[in-house]
Amino acid sequence: MIEEYLSQNESKTLEFKENTRSLSGIVKTVVAFANTSGGILLIGIRDKAKEIVGVSDSLQEEERIANAISDSIAPLIIPDIEIHTYRDRELIVIRVPHAAGPFYLKAEGEKRGVYIRFGSTNRIADEEMLSSLKLFSENRSYDELPSPKGILDEKAIEKAFAVVKKHPTKKHLEALNVLTEHLGKSITTNGGALLFGLNRLSLYPDALIRCARFKGVTKEKIIDSVEITSSLPLAVEETIAFIEKNTRTESIIGRIYRKDIPEYPPFTLREAVINAIVHSDYSMKGCHIQIAIFDDRVEFTNPGGLPFGQTIQKALQGFSKLRNRVIGRVFKELKLIEQWGSGLQRIIVVCAQEGLDAPLIEEHNNQFRLTLYVKRSQPRQLSVWEEILIEHLAEKQSITTKEAAKMWKVSDRTARTRLKNMTESGRIQRIATSEKDPFAIFIIRK
Repeated sequence: MIEEYLSQNESKTLEFKENTRSLSGIVKTVVAFANTSGGILLIGIRDKAKEIVGVSDSLQEEERIANAISDSIAPLIIPDIEIHTYRDRELIVIRVPHAAGPFYLKAEGEKRGVYIRFGSTNRIADEEMLSSLKLFSENRSYDELPSPKGILDEKAIEKAFAVVKKHPTKKHLEALNVLTEHLGKSITTNGGALLFGLNRLSLYPDALIRCARFKGVTKEKIIDSVEITSSLPLAVEETIAFIEKNTRTESIIGRIYRKDIPEYPPFTLREAVINAIVHSDYSMKGCHIQIAIFDDRVEFTNPGGLPFGQTIQKALQGFSKLRNRVIGRVFKELKLIEQWGSGLQRIIVVCAQEGLDAPLIEEHNNQFRLTLYVKRSQPRQLSVWEEILIEHLAEKQSITTKEAAKMWKVSDRTARTRLKNMTESGRIQRIATSEKDPFAIFIIRK
């Protein structure tokens, strides 16, 4: 288990601490993990070098940590704190669950003491984030809230539902939560207004999609651009049309027929566009969906990282966590979404089938980005000895320098050099108690 953590870098759900000197920093990380997606704090590891330094008097330190968490955080949170012995050194592992808060530091108060996790850092939650955390604690989404000034466009509704041969009634729209009861009246929700609002852009000026085709692989020169402001269901086709217009199609002439092969599989473009629309955080001000087309890739960026409690790993495993329940329900009703939580998985599968590089999936601060690549790059071929090591690690999980030297039938010095090169290239991870630890082991880097 410890080796599994050490094979990774610090992230949204993982942090290393060398010691317990800064209890305030540990408590702050616990708050951020609890508010965002949960996480694991490993104490006794020197972060950058990943050296196992251990914790002296671990029982006493465990008690100090538990007391600090109990005394400093509200509402009460009880993480799982364990002591693990590894390589004759004691480590403290704190597993923090994700839960409905918001959790905050008592000393800093409910407004300034709420922290969330951005990448591998802890940050104070701003007003927008605080509102989102409170909605999450109430099990509500922003698009389910009433929008008293929202006015539905009946023509847009009819046009969208005509594709699936349906004519939604008021009762149907209420079931989808496009309409909701508020102060004794049936009014539009934020989701309803975002989807079909006549005055949508006056209420939500950032609910648009900006697309641009750039020359080359940087953003220095724009060749073509468009701002798509149509209702969200109709915006899907308009966005895809712009991307297809600005990407290449290769024609292969057969004996009888010509076959046109698009630069990007149509399925991946469609899923990427829908993913950005359905998961965008429309409560954020000054941010909108952006689609950037380059010679070698297309980037789909939407406001809002992953929803609270969600991680990229969970998303790729098919765990669905909708940020916008109304928009999601309507898109499923319109058959724009087939299965919950399967979009990213299927994009990856299709890219592999078409011989394209795997898409890049990232969280940048408070934004989510999916990048599709136009062709498969040629990876450097592994040498025979590298292949032997990778096969060994796949089966045995770890290896020492002496074991590697014996396996390769080379000197210890040659083995050390090879292992160092593979570590620097990022293929393997060194786990040690010091820079010159003779018992260091090597594992596959995650």
